[in-house]
Amino acid sequence: MELHSLQVFLTVATEKSFSRAAEKLLRTQPAVSLALQRLEHELGEKLIDRSGKDLILTDAGRTVLEYARRFQSLHQEMDNSIAELRDNSAGRLTIGANESTTLYLLRHIERYRVLYPKVKVQIRRSFSSQLPNELLDGNLELGAISYDPGDERIKSKIIYTDALAFVVAPGHRLAHRKTISITELGTETFIAHNVLSPYRAVVIREFQTHRVPLKMDVEMPTIETIRKLVQQGVGVAFLPRMCVEEEIEQGTLFEVRVKEIHVERKIRLIYPTRRGLSHAAKAFLEVVG
Repeated sequence: MELHSLQVFLTVATEKSFSRAAEKLLRTQPAVSLALQRLEHELGEKLIDRSGKDLILTDAGRTVLEYARRFQSLHQEMDNSIAELRDNSAGRLTIGANESTTLYLLRHIERYRVLYPKVKVQIRRSFSSQLPNELLDGNLELGAISYDPGDERIKSKIIYTDALAFVVAPGHRLAHRKTISITELGTETFIAHNVLSPYRAVVIREFQTHRVPLKMDVEMPTIETIRKLVQQGVGVAFLPRMCVEEEIEQGTLFEVRVKEIHVERKIRLIYPTRRGLSHAAKAFLEVVG
């Protein structure tokens, strides 16, 4: 099997068009179609259903697409390694992280860019729960998560310890209290993050344990929108402290300690146990200490 054929299939599947794939590959459309036909003949399976107006992958096509992406990732690793041999710090570093854990990487990336300005750094946004699998599949070199992956195939290194902060608007009735009990929160409207996480589960469990109603009437997809809604007095929230430090210092949000809830967030950098890391990834691990 030729890698070129897999690349053609991957491009067609991604672009969902033979003509657009041909333009991207700088090939003619008949050449693209022929390469795909050869791949289907070699595999003995149809990969694309051409009966309708739109291109639809068959079950076999979806399976091959997954492996084609892995081959592409391996090919990129090879190119990076060769580039690094020519220039000790050249190449690309791809790190997976979700919205909040990206913040913990910023100061490390700033230092890294000063030391290795020729390395291209890409932070790829992903759900935290999916990062270990993406790492093992070869789609990423490093990942940043806020839990222990508990997998012997993955090593983890704690790079930051944070905590969840309970925050309210400046005009909120609790804004000038230093400490409160969880029982005082039964009537509050919480702006919740609609992404499942261990910390969301901890907060829910604590409210259940203390038999306090938890009104999560508003759910938002990003921490930024939650922060703004809390500032506007729409509700209250538990957010990673690092994500609201600036607002707390400026007085646009107030942090109040809830006696019954203290949840630490240990931010971990994860990487494969067995797969060799590029020079760029090894250098980043050294930068984070």
